[in-house]
Amino acid sequence: MSYLSGHGFEPIGTDVSAGADFVGSVVDAAFVNDKLARLDFDAIVHLAGIADIKKTIEDPYSCYQVNCFGTLNVLELASKKKVKRFHYASSANVYGAPKSNPVTEQGAMDPRVPYDYSKVVGENLAMSYFKTKAVPVAMTRAWLLFGEFDHPSRALPFFIRKFLKNEPVGLFNSGRDVTAPSHAANFAKLIAKILEKDAAVGQAFNFGGAETLSIRDLAGRVKLLTNSSSDLQMLPPRSPAEAEPQVSYPSTEKMRKLLGYEYELSLDDGIRRTIDWIKKCG
Repeated sequence: MSYLSGHGFEPIGTDVSAGADFVGSVVDAAFVNDKLARLDFDAIVHLAGIADIKKTIEDPYSCYQVNCFGTLNVLELASKKKVKRFHYASSANVYGAPKSNPVTEQGAMDPRVPYDYSKVVGENLAMSYFKTKAVPVAMTRAWLLFGEFDHPSRALPFFIRKFLKNEPVGLFNSGRDVTAPSHAANFAKLIAKILEKDAAVGQAFNFGGAETLSIRDLAGRVKLLTNSSSDLQMLPPRSPAEAEPQVSYPSTEKMRKLLGYEYELSLDDGIRRTIDWIKKCG
């Protein structure tokens, strides 16, 4: 929100936790159709969802309830309000472990766990509203995002806090997954482009950082930047479905060509910003 606020937008925040402008759940149809429907807005940036992979494996019902039915509620709101843009935050996880890299937007979808499936469903719901209700939908499929205000359980903030305390850092599947991490400011810039450019409507855009590296190498990068003496511990995969390393990184040619996108922050600058914020805020 801070990026959008600083670039000519006036965001209204809604979340299930205190601190948002409006507190409520996207699963609550009354909250969406009554409280949010009374607000005056031109676009919806739909980021809500359960993203904790372990939780979605343990409780797929809640995952689908929030990520799918919650998305349906917000799409209906978008249709009724006749918004100028609806951004749906999907995920690179819809591709599963791709057969080839870099992954283009035409890559085959191969979800592995409930979270992945929920994003495939969400994309189909969004495109159905685009095609049948003329909701101006645009979707993003992001690889690993990080930054200030990130949930403590997410990879980068988890690594940083452990490294700052010189505690051991466990890496699921021995950190063999390969991804393209990026600071959230880069992703926020992409959202701004989507809100501004009509070329985004009806399109899905892959998004990842300019660098491709394994989770083990990423942890090593964070360890270096925090000047830590922590040990890296190689752990088994979180689930049998994730035993095969997910080597996945995107082609970003489409967002560059259609939207004129260029990165805001390098990987190291993004990590440093996140380290500084965690040092300050704990």
